[in-house]
Amino acid sequence: MLIQLIEKFGAIILRQLESLGRIVLFFLSGVINIFVLPFQFKKIIDHLWFIGSKSVFVIVLTGFFTGMVLGLQGYYSLVKFGSEAALGSAVALTLIRELGPVFTAIMVTARAGSAMAAELGVMRISEQIDALKTMHINPVRFLFTPRIIAAVISFPLLTALFDVVGIFGGYISGSIMLGINQYVYMDTVIKSIEIADITGGVYKAVFFGFIVTTICCYRGYYTHLSSGFGARGVSLSTTNAVVQSCIYIFIFDYIITFFLV
Repeated sequence: MLIQLIEKFGAIILRQLESLGRIVLFFLSGVINIFVLPFQFKKIIDHLWFIGSKSVFVIVLTGFFTGMVLGLQGYYSLVKFGSEAALGSAVALTLIRELGPVFTAIMVTARAGSAMAAELGVMRISEQIDALKTMHINPVRFLFTPRIIAAVISFPLLTALFDVVGIFGGYISGSIMLGINQYVYMDTVIKSIEIADITGGVYKAVFFGFIVTTICCYRGYYTHLSSGFGARGVSLSTTNAVVQSCIYIFIFDYIITFFLV
């Protein structure tokens, strides 16, 4: 019984290591193709529109209410110590260092990442990817590389938007609703933010862009290996892409934070 349990556990570990190796190779292949001419400007612009512009409303809505919640919770926590004047600092640093990059990555994963996985999954099961190979078109360069470029550009910009809107939401919650002096709120926001906080958030956003795009495109591209063919295979690969991306976002958020602190 114990031997069978060890064998099953070992098989799971081996499958995960094999999957991780494939993801790394897929990522390296996509990055290498960035430097292959000619550049696919039109496809990059299309994906910038899809990943970036179409996510703006979701990011603004999420960021605003996240900031409002931080304002409420932060106020009632700080007022116990007579430090409610530091609310602006607490909201700004929480958003810029942690919640901005993480929540942005999760929302873009849910909106755009799932669509990437589903689109590539459908292309795989309908043999469109095989058709590209037949025409001597590199599928990774054609399908994955423009997306990764667009994501690396979009994620930091969307994160910055999330941070700004979140700080404004905290202002509405703290100053307008709870009566904190608006000048004190903005003064603590400005004085508390340092360059290291901003660069740390940018590093996380760029890294999350790589992670989300790689995992979602990989899951769709290799649907036939992990989830099988047909509509069920596409649905499973899409679900796996979103779940795995979110898990890796939290794991690497801790790792990056550990090295930045």
